[in-house]
Amino acid sequence: MNDQTKIDQDRAERTEKLQGMGCKRKRVEDIRFTQGKGSYVDDLKLPGMLFGDFVRSPHAHARIKSIDTSRAKALPGVVAVLTAADLKPLGLHYMPTLAGDVQAVLAEEKVLFQNQEVAFVIAEDRYIASDATELVDVDYEALPCIVDPFRSMDEDAPILREDIQDKMEGAHGPRKHPNHIFEWQIGDKDATDKVFAEADVTIKEMLVDHRTHPSPLETCQSVASFDKVKGELTLWGTFQAPHVIRTVVSLISGLPEHKIHVIAPDIGGGFGNKVGAYAGYVCSVVGSIVLGVPVKWVEDRMENLSTTSFARDYHMTTELAATKDGKIQGMRVHVLADHGAFDACADPSKWPAGFMNICTGSYDIPTAHLVVDGVYTNKASGGVAYRCSFRVTEAVFAIERAVELLAEKLGMDAAELRIKNFIKPEQFPYKSALGWEYDSGDYHTAMKKAMDTVGYKELRAEQAKKREAFKRGETREIMGIGISFFTEIVGAGPSKNCDILGVAMFDSAEIRIHPTGSVIARMGTKSQGQGHETTYAQIIATEIGIPADDIMIEEGNTDTAPYGLGTYGSRSTPVAGAATAVSARKIKAKAQMIAAHMLEVHEGDLEWDVDRFRVKGLPEKFKTMKEIAWASYNAPPPNMEPGLEAVNYYEPPNMTYPFGAYFCVMDIDVDTGVAKTRRFYALDDCGTRINPMVIEGQVHGGLTEAFACAMGQEIRYDEHGNVMGASFMDFFLPTAVETPHWETDHTVTPSPHHPIGAKGVGESPHVGGVPCFSNAVNDAYAFLGAGHIQMPHDAWRLWQVGEKLGLHA
Repeated sequence: MNDQTKIDQDRAERTEKLQGMGCKRKRVEDIRFTQGKGSYVDDLKLPGMLFGDFVRSPHAHARIKSIDTSRAKALPGVVAVLTAADLKPLGLHYMPTLAGDVQAVLAEEKVLFQNQEVAFVIAEDRYIASDATELVDVDYEALPCIVDPFRSMDEDAPILREDIQDKMEGAHGPRKHPNHIFEWQIGDKDATDKVFAEADVTIKEMLVDHRTHPSPLETCQSVASFDKVKGELTLWGTFQAPHVIRTVVSLISGLPEHKIHVIAPDIGGGFGNKVGAYAGYVCSVVGSIVLGVPVKWVEDRMENLSTTSFARDYHMTTELAATKDGKIQGMRVHVLADHGAFDACADPSKWPAGFMNICTGSYDIPTAHLVVDGVYTNKASGGVAYRCSFRVTEAVFAIERAVELLAEKLGMDAAELRIKNFIKPEQFPYKSALGWEYDSGDYHTAMKKAMDTVGYKELRAEQAKKREAFKRGETREIMGIGISFFTEIVGAGPSKNCDILGVAMFDSAEIRIHPTGSVIARMGTKSQGQGHETTYAQIIATEIGIPADDIMIEEGNTDTAPYGLGTYGSRSTPVAGAATAVSARKIKAKAQMIAAHMLEVHEGDLEWDVDRFRVKGLPEKFKTMKEIAWASYNAPPPNMEPGLEAVNYYEPPNMTYPFGAYFCVMDIDVDTGVAKTRRFYALDDCGTRINPMVIEGQVHGGLTEAFACAMGQEIRYDEHGNVMGASFMDFFLPTAVETPHWETDHTVTPSPHHPIGAKGVGESPHVGGVPCFSNAVNDAYAFLGAGHIQMPHDAWRLWQVGEKLGLHA
């Protein structure tokens, strides 16, 4: 073995010991989770703690004539019953939403959706509180309700928000009707209209991304504890953005922010559901302040599904204009957005429809125009980024279904049509017609790899044979091939684009190396299962050469973590991951000066080597990071502050744009409507890959949720506003039995502006998965002339498709 081989082997061994970026490091969180040792909000038990529960409306729209709490208050164990009349003198009967609206904490004069909060009972235990809710007598006068957003702005439509009925200017401009929230548009309308007027071929379809719900394993919960002596409030809760919650609580309560301590312990899933503020948070805080003891609120599953933030409910009239040979020339989209009773969407302040203007997708479409109208209905409010970044799932569904419909009309292969219109590698950075600057991409390579891997030509040949066999009556099964090529936009952070309540969406990292060389790092994000304790440590390990096992990650405590905007919309790696890398590099720069002092050379004479600085040309002369850490505390260079620590608040210069190519092969029995996913292949490009195993887990989870949304998951309402999907008896949550096998793959196209080239991946499989499943179903029925089939594609709806087509005997 020669000297160079020994050096290379030593370097490889040291690199492996670090368990840095690119390593399939096992999730360190799972040690406590798999042993049942996680610490969740409902595990918290404090001396004298009371429990809160809500009285909820059975009506979707009704006037409250009176509320009698006397019977509830008389029940032994009941301590207090709060109504809007109690909160109003405090200015707490309404709270601000993230979208610039206000939302009732407890209904005052009217209820606007079924199960809306009317009163809050506080008792010695949760069972007494629950019993007492049945003893609060509320006299309602039922009113006509609106569940169809297309009726919201009818002349004879009942006015829902009487509190703002005369306010014809909303947070985002003029309102057309008392039930109208905003109109938001972007693009060149005149140029787009001209393209459509002159186009060889156009398609137009109403594409509905139905109302669904993130349904995390753990429901929304909080514990508030007010110390009357210190005037300090401690609030534990299921918060995806703890610092934002602290700011909101301060704005609502009037307590100074430094007197509020917000803690988010382990969280059992979020998926966007735990970004906003809920009435339970406010009522637990008010209860604790008034009573001087801790108050806990834990919602049940039915409350979670029927009252906390929904997702989707976008009705998208989507049009494409193209040449005869398939070159897309223009896109036109009008969205009717059902926001429910209050505009409580979790979007950046400047973007009332989120990032819906990514709807041109992965394609070089020169001209486009988008209009979104938001309206009120008698449904729960919300509009969260359910496993997606601010309406990107809706945008990708619109373009990917539209491309399929255009391919069908042109008689072109759907994959070839996509390839013909892809943004080319040399066009990056690419400015879209609707204003985004895509950072990097190689769509052609990803698509070719995916098509070759699944054997696309062979699948189409098999499908053609099966269609002929079906026509001859030899089989009752049809085959669909679903394609989705998506570009997502994540990493919400640039202040020119994004803020929440006026706070720019930067994120943060603080890293401190102890004298012995171990590390503690604190971030402004908050994991709900993404594996931050594992992956952030890997970034730091690679950057500063200390093994990941010697690095502890902390999040979720506003007293210790630097201010950050939280975890949602796949922003942790693009923003906080960047802050982590930059903070580590600050430490590394100081460490280099200390090492130069120790080795008695100029710092320019040193080079970095995995876990140490060594003298150039003299590899035997080096100082490891652990040696440097010790020296930083007892023998730093003259005039240098002791210690090794740094903080970084990172505001990215641009979003990041991960992309992917997904293929689904599906077989459907036309007599039963049962669809079986034979194969699902997902190729993702998320830039630099920090932990391939964690990425694979994220893809598996996101695809499972995409499968749920596309194939059955829905929050439905009847004509009276009754929620029809408020339990897991009626709301599809796939188990291991229903979930298909996932086949994952990747390409790597680093982001040019991110410190480590990472783009984020947590949302991508959901974004790309939903249209892929829907395209597979629609492709299966296309040769039968079914037209566009709306989601969700459960067996009952697909059976109905067969019935309408006359396929049943």
